[in-house]
Amino acid sequence: MKSGLSIILFFLFIHLFSQQKISGRITDDDGIALPAVTVMNMSTDRKTYTSADGAFAIEIASPDDEIRFIRNGFERSSIKAMYGINKELNIRLTRVAQEIEEVEVMKITGDIAKDSKAVAKPDQSQIVEDAVGLPQPVGKMRETPADIKQVLIPILLGNLNVQGLYDLISGDARRMKRQYRYDDLQEDIAWIRDRVDDEYFIKEGIPAERISEFIEFSFVNQPQSRTFVRAKNLSGALSRMENAFPVFVERLKAK
Repeated sequence: MKSGLSIILFFLFIHLFSQQKISGRITDDDGIALPAVTVMNMSTDRKTYTSADGAFAIEIASPDDEIRFIRNGFERSSIKAMYGINKELNIRLTRVAQEIEEVEVMKITGDIAKDSKAVAKPDQSQIVEDAVGLPQPVGKMRETPADIKQVLIPILLGNLNVQGLYDLISGDARRMKRQYRYDDLQEDIAWIRDRVDDEYFIKEGIPAERISEFIEFSFVNQPQSRTFVRAKNLSGALSRMENAFPVFVERLKAK
């Protein structure tokens, strides 16, 4: 009788415990919130992701469940579920140390012609440029598309910009601007996708094959999200993009 009661109490305990969750917030060593961190219960295979402010909540089945935290560029971390019962967890992830390749620094004579010959290999040319103070281009190396003001004003002053005029008339300038805008868009989309696991979007109802489309949509629907991408601020970008999830999902359902 006692053994039967013990079994019932044991399964009752397991049932009640399986309905519990632990929650908390994940930051880096500087206390900055980390979005899109994979939070996984290794004992039950349950998985979730941190929100834009680093918050998470995950179900547990036992005090001994191992909860693991994973994000690219950071060392993995794990805890036992028992440490998160009835309290908010503060998890800090440490960045993975980046190995720096050993660079052999040559002696610089000050003679640019002689020094440039001595460092014919591409990986050493930067050393010479830094040493002699050669100016570096700012931003992307792009040809500036012809602008109507830049072409019209010189014509009025008696200076004909033949190439610029041709680019405007032929549409080359317009095509060039359009290509640059497309290239910039693809770079910004790739920046997000390189840093956020696909399942972060899939769990919000975005099919894997439409993730890039959603990111582009969010740039239009939530313009600040792209501003944060340009500033290399992933937390800020995702916090704005989250507002676009329900709108995009509704569009998918309507099609």
